Amino acid sequence: MKLQAFSVFLTLAVVANAQNLKARHDRVVHKRQALTSPSVSHSGTTHSTTTTAAATHSVSLVPAAAAGTGVPPIESISSGMPTQATLPVSGTFTPGATPPVSGAPVLPTPFVFKPADWPPQDRVAPVDSSEVAEWLKELEGHNIPALAPTVDGSCAGDPVAAADAANRGWWTCGGHTRATDVLACPDKLTWGVSFDDGPSPYTQKLLNFLSEKDINATFFVVGSRVIERPQLLLEEYMRGHEISVHTWSHRPLTSLTTEQVVAELGWTRKAIKTVLGVTPTTMRPPFGDIDDRVRAISLAMGMVPILWTSSPATGPFDTFDWKVAAGLVKGPQSFNTFQAILGNASTLNTGFIVLQHDLYEITVDMAVGHTLTAALTHNPALNLQAIGKCMKWPTGNLYLETNTNATFPTKGVDTDGDGVIETHGKTGQSSNGSNNNGAGFVAVPFFTVAGAMAVIATLLS
Repeated sequence: MKLQAFSVFLTLAVVANAQNLKARHDRVVHKRQALTSPSVSHSGTTHSTTTTAAATHSVSLVPAAAAGTGVPPIESISSGMPTQATLPVSGTFTPGATPPVSGAPVLPTPFVFKPADWPPQDRVAPVDSSEVAEWLKELEGHNIPALAPTVDGSCAGDPVAAADAANRGWWTCGGHTRATDVLACPDKLTWGVSFDDGPSPYTQKLLNFLSEKDINATFFVVGSRVIERPQLLLEEYMRGHEISVHTWSHRPLTSLTTEQVVAELGWTRKAIKTVLGVTPTTMRPPFGDIDDRVRAISLAMGMVPILWTSSPATGPFDTFDWKVAAGLVKGPQSFNTFQAILGNASTLNTGFIVLQHDLYEITVDMAVGHTLTAALTHNPALNLQAIGKCMKWPTGNLYLETNTNATFPTKGVDTDGDGVIETHGKTGQSSNGSNNNGAGFVAVPFFTVAGAMAVIATLLS
């Protein structure tokens, strides 16, 4: 008992500071999402936002902004800075247009928002709908660990769960991973570029820069943002970027019930398919908050978890760009964090995946004017790629409708929640019928990290 108490105390002491930052991040995410969410219009109208002033800190590194980007100098980037006019969506894509993914369905009819068709935005998706009832059937036959939800997805908020983090495979507390987690690109000096939490009023500026520099990225999109700015999601997809699931309301998934996790993933998956006509086979948990229960649910629903690079030696490859938006640091400090990431990347034998965000004007300015520019001029040279590409996955396997993998997902998934199963792009099987795949569910080695690349290759290659 004394040993257990000491373990709990030690866990609390180690994570208390980190938890304070995570709580601040959580608050600013939901505040920003509320501020950037139009309460009536869902036609892509843009809005500007502000937050409280940041504390001042001294730093030595002050790079110049990238020419022609309209981004302020790094020393001027801070919470509460003057906002700029947002850019209109530049792409116009007609129904029936052919996407850049070989074999993908043509673009569907334009999305029209009807409140009765969707859960309330930025709230945990309800579980009492017919759609969720159908999506829960996707878990049948899969081993979903009987782990109780954490209190709030944080270590300090749930010391009992934190003390058992290694057994739970809880990434939030201790960075515990499993072989099915995607954590880094395999090739040295390859950066898996990703942006979370959009699409937002500022995503267009980022897309324009990525196109100019011929960079593709993976966008982990929030369902509540998808139904709000469908044209931006279309532009991301049609410009060749990868689209992945980032839940409906951006809550820590380990804090939700199994039914709620299914609803969060299912509604986001459905929103993406409604707008694009394709269903992602990957996801990223908000805050990286994942454990063995959440992993099993995601995999059963046909989505491989993608996190970002982190190790005891290098720390997390998180730019902490959100801290600038939250008023915790200023631009130069965030950029120094990024410079440390680049330095650590050169010491790895593999590539890496970096966490950035396109929800805030500040984080887009950081990326467009500073971090991406620094990466493009880095010595030794870095290869910037979307995560699926850096993992050498066939592009078609990133979406259910074009997936040619015969082993994942092994059971069909019901993307629309209408009782009709889609298996590797094939439809027509009732959710009450047996699947025609013939293969057993890929064994998920929840209690080992050995052979991660081999398992991931099996899932999406």
